[in-house]
Amino acid sequence: VCMSRCSLKDPLPLLAAGGNTGIGKATALHLARKGARVILACRNRDKAQAAIADIQQETGSTDVLYMELDLASLKSIRCFAETFLKTESRLDLLINNAGTDTHIRTVAPMTVWGGGGGRVVTVSSMAHRWKHIDFEALAANRDLGTGRYSWQFFQAYCNSKLCNVLFTHELAKRLKGTSVTCYSVHPGIVRTELSRHVSLWQRLFIEPVSRLLFLDPEAGAQTTLHCALQEGIEPLSGCYFSCCEVQEVCAQARDNALAQKLWEVSEKLCKL
Repeated sequence: VCMSRCSLKDPLPLLAAGGNTGIGKATALHLARKGARVILACRNRDKAQAAIADIQQETGSTDVLYMELDLASLKSIRCFAETFLKTESRLDLLINNAGTDTHIRTVAPMTVWGGGGGRVVTVSSMAHRWKHIDFEALAANRDLGTGRYSWQFFQAYCNSKLCNVLFTHELAKRLKGTSVTCYSVHPGIVRTELSRHVSLWQRLFIEPVSRLLFLDPEAGAQTTLHCALQEGIEPLSGCYFSCCEVQEVCAQARDNALAQKLWEVSEKLCKL
């Protein structure tokens, strides 16, 4: 487990998608403590406000805000982007952290820039190695897999994490020559609230094991924070990090043609 020791020289606007629990909340708390202006982009207002209260109490920061964002709704995403660009003068750091392991349909990570540069950090997983993207099913059903059984949910989760890595790979190519860089990360096997989406008998097994063996959210946030704050990693834009170091990805995750195809299919699905 690495521990981020980087500091902020100047306050920076931070946007964290899915920052009201788990790794996202731990990341937001750490950056708020360092003086960042933090915007939690979440679907659930009550959970977001509770997270903001916790962060404010622990850090003393009064610059932690909530903006409504439902990543399962293109209308919500566009409304959010329009509101953000009207109310914020710049964005230095975007953390794509929102995630689920069920068949809920969500869109690709979202990037909105109001400033002249910054970083995009997308939370993926080592599970991207156990993956497959069925483009015909994606186009027809607008999802990466569904089903009644746990293994089907897990396969969809793996597929989504491969998409995260490919998204970052392609985004880095498209941002080349700009002052914006991007990174995907494996946070480790972290004890989060993803288990809330599984059945009761599965939770009875998962939760005791997770308390014993998994990382807590603070430890799980360290690689995200490294990619967000570490100076000098700009030449590594597009890379995949684990334990605060660049790690090799599987062959499919570094396939240029596949990354470009996923981007183009995503654009069509999003009507861009």
